[in-house]
Amino acid sequence: MLPSPPDGVRWVPVSHGESGDAVYRRSDGAAFAKVACGTAVAELRAEHLRTQWLAGQGIGSPDVLGWSDTEDHACLVLSALEGVPASELSATELLQAWPSMVARLKALHGLPVASCPFERGLAGTWARAESVVARDAVNIEFLDDEHRGTPPARLLDALRTELPLRLAQEADEQVVCHGDACLPNFLVDPRTLRCVGVIDLGRLGCADPYVDLSLLLANARESWTSHEQAQEARRLTFALLDIPKPDDSRLSFYLRLDPLTWG
Repeated sequence: MLPSPPDGVRWVPVSHGESGDAVYRRSDGAAFAKVACGTAVAELRAEHLRTQWLAGQGIGSPDVLGWSDTEDHACLVLSALEGVPASELSATELLQAWPSMVARLKALHGLPVASCPFERGLAGTWARAESVVARDAVNIEFLDDEHRGTPPARLLDALRTELPLRLAQEADEQVVCHGDACLPNFLVDPRTLRCVGVIDLGRLGCADPYVDLSLLLANARESWTSHEQAQEARRLTFALLDIPKPDDSRLSFYLRLDPLTWG
């Protein structure tokens, strides 16, 4: 289902995404393609629409170069951003790139909520988590080590008491979120160590900013080689986002909820 590339160029398999999409890179480096089948088609359609919308917002994200779908198959072709995933940087490089990554996230969060047609709200996320847990489809590898021995239903129940508070906070502070703000989804110019953009936008939508902050800070933990680096990244994050008093309980809530929504 991949489109024909220019003469002398071919599609090279890269990996499979979390959703099961097959990912290909064009051998000239100009484009990537994602191919989905079955139940994954709906998620790729969502990514197509979100990527197309964000491309016009000046944030730094791929352009949609092609789209085709049927009931059972879909293919999304995207322009390639010139950079490497932040997850491939050394700890020293990552800390140097960190302010520009946070600035990119701040620009995304600064988009007018009223202009964004996509929801990533807690009510829908919670419903998804309930469905994933009910189907016994939680990927245990996504859970923190301390939670892997606990039944997912019990993990979700532990979060339930916080739900009214988190819904109220979201209503007061909703922004346009990336939805999966992990290091691989921030691309960095390896020469300047400045963030050039964000990718993998299938979960983009209006939500609590702590959805993104929880994932960004937690996903970077394994990249740091010292406690001081982790603390400096945290300090920079909240200083650049003008958040004088970070809410650690709110970070923890979204970090514990996220793994229950993949499945």
